Amino acid sequence: MAERRHLLDVDDLDREDMERVLDTARSFSEVLHRPIKKVPSLRGKTVVNLFYESSTRTRMSFEVAAKRLSADVLNFNVSTSSVEKGESFKDTALTLEAMGVDAVVVRHPVAGAPWLLRQWLQAAILNAGDGMHAHPTQALLDLFTMQERLGELQGRTIAFVGDILHSRVARSGIKACRAMGMKVLAVAPPTLLPPVALEGVVTGSDLDDVIPHCDVLYMLRIQMERQKEGRFPSLEEYTRLYQLNMQRLGKARPQVVVMHPGPMNRGVEIAAEVADAPHAAITAQVSAGVAIRMAVLFLLLGGSEGGEKVA
Repeated sequence: MAERRHLLDVDDLDREDMERVLDTARSFSEVLHRPIKKVPSLRGKTVVNLFYESSTRTRMSFEVAAKRLSADVLNFNVSTSSVEKGESFKDTALTLEAMGVDAVVVRHPVAGAPWLLRQWLQAAILNAGDGMHAHPTQALLDLFTMQERLGELQGRTIAFVGDILHSRVARSGIKACRAMGMKVLAVAPPTLLPPVALEGVVTGSDLDDVIPHCDVLYMLRIQMERQKEGRFPSLEEYTRLYQLNMQRLGKARPQVVVMHPGPMNRGVEIAAEVADAPHAAITAQVSAGVAIRMAVLFLLLGGSEGGEKVA
């Protein structure tokens, strides 16, 4: 990954690249447990969070990650920017270029937006989610979380459950898990599965049938904001068939890991008791997000050439 300048999709990375990011994140995870949680690796660099969609976990973890590396951070707020006056995406990008920023972390409702930025800017571009297309750093932090819980991922089985059709998390996660040698299942109502078969993925609609065979259950929320039509009879019916509750969790393997990218709809795709159970790695995913994003920024911006190297 040292030769790469951008992270736009999981397709940009091979298994060796992913393992390097994970190893680097493991070193930064140790830094985050020190009394002083900061290293000077990116001192003098400027990172911009360019978010055209609302976000809590992703934006804040990128901000914390950059600050832990001693970079300067600018947070772009659409509601208080010239975008509200009609400024185009390209003109906003050219404004950032004129300021000489080093990296732009972009989240945008339109698929492909990060690729446009790559054409317009000299800065490193990091995709923090584009439409329903990709979310590469989420996939990496999920791999990190699973490794911390399960160790070796080769041969493990993961089921992505829920609104797979509209989920950029699932798209990037499926690619990353397959690259690491995992068996991937996609479980959802037929109307929430992609119309084109997912390469190397076993699809199905019966959650109860797959639970006993999984090492990881990855629950996805229903993305009502991306749906223009009803794709299931009712939320109650969906909950009855696809909610991970304590009864269903009781059928799983003893060491099963329960994951969710957030925000959770407690009581819909996941019961509150399951979200708070020892099997859940949901808060661990948030912690992993800071370490992974530190690693990606460090590797893309040449942190090893500047300040302190990671221990």
